[in-house]
Amino acid sequence: MSNVATNTISSSPQGMTFHCQSDQERIEAIDQAFDYRGDITLTLFNGSTLEGYMFNRTSRPPHPHIQMFLKGDEKQTIVPYSDIQSVAFSGKDTADGKSWQSWMEKKDAERALEIERIKAEGEKLGIL
Repeated sequence: MSNVATNTISSSPQGMTFHCQSDQERIEAIDQAFDYRGDITLTLFNGSTLEGYMFNRTSRPPHPHIQMFLKGDEKQTIVPYSDIQSVAFSGKDTADGKSWQSWMEKKDAERALEIERIKAEGEKLGIL
């Protein structure tokens, strides 16, 4: 799979475009796009492009396809795998840089603030 990277700092594929040279590469690019938490832009063999959020894929024969919501449209669109020439990770990856550790640190900080708030309220009321 040939790809063009514009984002080399993050482990996210954000900013990358995968130009599929085979069916296997197309499957791999679509699998990565399914795990991506941002918009993608598909370039189809007919020259058109589709931008939106991919929420489902079916790789099983006889009709492998993806389902996506196009940007600015609420109805879903179905795109056959065989129509996809390239996959660009064009939207912001909302999950980039977020990990369990980051979440735990955020929750610990929120709990500490809540404890301080409750303590101050208790002291104000003369309970503590």
